[in-house]
Amino acid sequence: MTSTSPHGEDAVRAAAERLLAAAETGRPCAPVRDLIGPDDLAAAYAVQRRVVDDRLARGARVVGRKIGLTSAAVQRQLGVDQPDFGVLFDDMGYAVGDVVPYRAVLQPRVEAEIAFVLGADLADGPLDRAHVHDAIDHAVAALEICGSRVADWDIRFADTVADNASSGAYVLGTVRKSLGELVPREVAMTMTIGGDVVSTGTGTACLGDPVEAVAWLARQARDLGDPLRAGQLVLSGALGPMRPVVPGDTVRADITGLGTVAIDFGFDEEGS
Repeated sequence: MTSTSPHGEDAVRAAAERLLAAAETGRPCAPVRDLIGPDDLAAAYAVQRRVVDDRLARGARVVGRKIGLTSAAVQRQLGVDQPDFGVLFDDMGYAVGDVVPYRAVLQPRVEAEIAFVLGADLADGPLDRAHVHDAIDHAVAALEICGSRVADWDIRFADTVADNASSGAYVLGTVRKSLGELVPREVAMTMTIGGDVVSTGTGTACLGDPVEAVAWLARQARDLGDPLRAGQLVLSGALGPMRPVVPGDTVRADITGLGTVAIDFGFDEEGS
């Protein structure tokens, strides 16, 4: 990741304001790549930091991170070829049995993945796979509800990075497994919407190994001066293609060794 950007502070500020206005009004905006370029990572993460700082100023609390674009299938969907990451806030989490208001996430799409809870900080040391493996307390099945403040998901890499990695919400399953009980790269996933299979995949779809994805994130986070900490949640990335949902949908994912995680999407006040 580059540390400097050819795009100035005014462009970064304007891009952040565009995304924040979309989130505030519930009306998706134009892409921000016209302001910061389609692949300027430094500018895109600078925009993300502004968006995150705004949420923190409004009282939100960081509970972890999400890794995006780890699946080749999802990368093909969005026309990119590398992962990204964003921040998870305390108000993004739902429990099994909850109903997610459809308008809670702009243009929602759902993907199934493995989430990890850290048992130790990842601030020092090699941050390789073995180190990260030992730092993970447990794994749990997850559904990530991705959202885009950019109209029609018309995104390039810089757009999704700036938009906090297209984060929206998530729900965790209830089965917790240590990595002594589970080998993440060996799991198989099936996701259904309304009982119809819409996505399948395996642990190897996530950068070859979800634990490797967390190691990648740990190094990126440390390099940016904000390392991963014990107790934080990490959504490690999709095991198969993400799919759009509509009001009234029930989404369920089954991940071998981690059981089932499911969520319902509600209707708004007008029933639409």
